[in-house]
Amino acid sequence: MDSTATATAGAGISTPRWNVDRPFLTGRFHQETKSTFSESKGFSKDSFSSGVDKAIGCYHAAIQELIVIDDLLSALIGIEGRYISIKRVRGKEDSISFQVDASMDLALQESSKRLFPLCESYLLINQFVETRSQFKTGLVNHAFAAALRALLLDYQAMVAQLEHQFRLGRLSIQGLWFYCQPMMGSMQALSIVVKKASGSDISGSAVINLLQSQAKAMSGDHVVRSLLEKMLQSANSAYLGILERWVYEGKIDDPYGEFFIAENKSLHKESLTEDYDAKYWQQRYSLEGDIPSFLASAAETILTTGKYLNVMRECGHSIQVPVAENSKLTSFGSNHHYLECIKAAYDFASGELLNLVKEKYDLMAKLRSIKHYLLLDQGDFLVHFMDIAREELMKKPDEISVEKLQSLLDLALRTTAAAADPCHEDLSCCVERTTLLKRLSTLKDLEVIQFVSDGHNLEEPISITGLETFSLNYKVQWPLSLVISRKALIKYQLIFRFLFHCKHVDRQLSGAWQVHQGVRKLDMHGTAVSVSSLLCRNMLKFINSLLHYLTSEVLEPNWHVMQSRLQTAKSIDEVIQYHDFFLDKCLRECLLLSPAILKKVERLKSLCLQYAAATQRLITTAFEAPVTGTLPQDAPQMEKFSRLKLRSRSQKLKPASEDATVFESIMKFEREFTAELQSLGPIFSSGSRAEPYLTHLAQWILGVGNDQ
Repeated sequence: MDSTATATAGAGISTPRWNVDRPFLTGRFHQETKSTFSESKGFSKDSFSSGVDKAIGCYHAAIQELIVIDDLLSALIGIEGRYISIKRVRGKEDSISFQVDASMDLALQESSKRLFPLCESYLLINQFVETRSQFKTGLVNHAFAAALRALLLDYQAMVAQLEHQFRLGRLSIQGLWFYCQPMMGSMQALSIVVKKASGSDISGSAVINLLQSQAKAMSGDHVVRSLLEKMLQSANSAYLGILERWVYEGKIDDPYGEFFIAENKSLHKESLTEDYDAKYWQQRYSLEGDIPSFLASAAETILTTGKYLNVMRECGHSIQVPVAENSKLTSFGSNHHYLECIKAAYDFASGELLNLVKEKYDLMAKLRSIKHYLLLDQGDFLVHFMDIAREELMKKPDEISVEKLQSLLDLALRTTAAAADPCHEDLSCCVERTTLLKRLSTLKDLEVIQFVSDGHNLEEPISITGLETFSLNYKVQWPLSLVISRKALIKYQLIFRFLFHCKHVDRQLSGAWQVHQGVRKLDMHGTAVSVSSLLCRNMLKFINSLLHYLTSEVLEPNWHVMQSRLQTAKSIDEVIQYHDFFLDKCLRECLLLSPAILKKVERLKSLCLQYAAATQRLITTAFEAPVTGTLPQDAPQMEKFSRLKLRSRSQKLKPASEDATVFESIMKFEREFTAELQSLGPIFSSGSRAEPYLTHLAQWILGVGNDQ
């Protein structure tokens, strides 16, 4: 046997090739035997007919009626008679017409022609049944064809009974019309359906929608409508079987691609923790193709129900929606109780998955842990880490040993309160290669807010250190990766980098303030030191106000709103939505989506760091003699402070006003800082109407420096 006999076509199984090569194995050979035989002998149809049978007009009218009835009984089941022939248009399978011998009695011709629509309908339906019974046409077509075949069996039984009456001499041409008339409407309605189905070569949902629309169109004819609804119910039963497995087990049993939910097997759950643009949750299972109109309103619910069941199965929980035998979707027939069953299945799947994520995998504990570390809610470990890792973080990103940083982070975690957190082992170090501004510019999906700027653009620094690029990573396992995906983690990291650098600036300014406090008892009024002290205080107020705004006015309130929402969430989709909304709102209110403002803030932080680094040199230059054994610029501030105190006890000081160079350097810092701070005013004003949080931010930081 040819290997194609058992070959598969697509997702289904193809019919054997010999079923096409030998068409006489189908019912059409009854319709084509006469013409095939005559043509194979080299005769035309006309010559064959005239040679075998006399023209029907040669017979008496009573004899003609008997001959016509005999031919019509054959025509009713698609077989040509002696004087009734079938004409087909080449290339058009559904274009069929019946013709009678022109010599037939006119009254008999008219009576015969009244029955021809029924004969044509039978041929079309029978042809549709044979072609749609192939494997490749799908389960819905199979079910529809099976229902049509059952109908044709009843029709053929009726023709057999009429033939029996004819053999007994009890059937006239009028009687034949009387008995066939009730079937005319139904068969013609079905022929219209099969013509449309054959012409568009449709399957699956499209067949169901076609049957439903035709049933509605025949609402005035109760008999025809009932028949079409019965056909629809048969076609639905196959489709609802696929639907039932999906909403009750989360499995797609769709060998012929008829279901409106498609699975993309190339997407894997691991991509959620690896790819920023992972589309697993949106595209692993998605709506595709035609949706049955009676399921259109519940399509999203159906999709989501199966997705939830699949998540639990991926977790190793083989769960199935409990359903009674009389509550199965396939048992409802034409009523609409299946919508209630779908809703019940959704509620069950949603509740089970939500409990699994919240209880077994403890989502809130993970989120609180991430808040402690990436949002700096628990800062004691960070202070310790910044102390012991300062030397390594001062290097360029390419020179930093991530392994060394990781060991220092582990040490900081074990020796602080973070050791009590069971999730601290999921924390790891990472060092980016670009600045925060450049990293933000690469994330094209973020809704960046543009404000009018004064045209000043912060240039990318020529050399950056680990202090600008250090970040923390967090290990998240399935199924929590649905909520805390790679995209969500990157948003956390962006906030962390901004906060971490602000903390670094605050520590540097605090060290500079300690140096100023070391000479506080000296009478330095009106000197460069007093001016520097005032500038240092203003810078500290700025960075402390910014940190207070970020933590107490943005992160904490938004976190509590999200936490309360998560407690009342009804599904995992709501959990994802609330978590994403929290992150996007924090990014926006932390200025990370406002490049114009962020560049200004970065410029202000850069001035603060430059000033803090110059404080040691500026203050020591204000004295009569330099400090013996100059300390390196990156030495701890307390050590600088101690050396300065010792020197101040043993050496005579001179007023800083006498050193014009030192005074001018400090005033230059003061002018630049004040100008940058004041330039934020117009930006805040232009954006405060669209973004009300800018008004709150302006109240915190724009007053800095006005109390000199």
